[in-house]
Amino acid sequence: MLFKSLPLNQQSTNTMKCIAVIPARLHSKRFPKKILFPIDEKPMVVHVYENAKTSELIDDVIIAVDDAETVNELKKWKVKTVMTDISHSSGTDRVSEVSKDTDADVIVNLQADEPFLDPNLIDRLINEFEDPLVEMATVAGKELSADSINDINTVKVLLDAEKFALAFRRKPLEIESGGYYHHAGIYAYRKDILDKFTNLDISINEKKYKLEQLRAIDNGISIKVVLTDRVNKGIDTLEDISELKK
Repeated sequence: MLFKSLPLNQQSTNTMKCIAVIPARLHSKRFPKKILFPIDEKPMVVHVYENAKTSELIDDVIIAVDDAETVNELKKWKVKTVMTDISHSSGTDRVSEVSKDTDADVIVNLQADEPFLDPNLIDRLINEFEDPLVEMATVAGKELSADSINDINTVKVLLDAEKFALAFRRKPLEIESGGYYHHAGIYAYRKDILDKFTNLDISINEKKYKLEQLRAIDNGISIKVVLTDRVNKGIDTLEDISELKK
């Protein structure tokens, strides 16, 4: 059966090509080489890669690396890697570089420190692009403890009635305290929106609050939010590994 090609903003997720890119910077500041840290004798980033490969809607998974050591360490795991510019200031820039050489319609940006990534969340994220109004999408958890609300390392998101992001916060505001959801650093973009986003200047709020996604909101790019019961905590420090083992 032949399918008629539709304009990008009218394509269904069955006809769109979707790829996942995992930006994997080797020398992270708080936990150097954490992407290669072994969990059950397998590098952390490989767990993310293999989970993403089980997504029903992802056509390809690529690890965007910045160091030959990463390439060499990952060879035996038979994962797909692409070397990217070491000077990139963010993982999103690394994802964008990889996407330029693909014919993907939707690009999913996955965190290399999320070894327990749920592939169903990826599919739910991609399904949001059935709506032609969705330019960019992310995930948030309904579960948010009192400690997390006051933790500046836990990013909170406020939603409108249609589940589009209104604002992202590190520090809670008392008048908003009942409306926060726990933001997870998983994103999906239409390819043209990713190109647009990475070519925009850093916005005032992005610089002030150190939250890259505020650049999108400040420039009129809408962010649809997929809600899940809870989100997994990323591995940021060696202490997180200790908690993981428990």
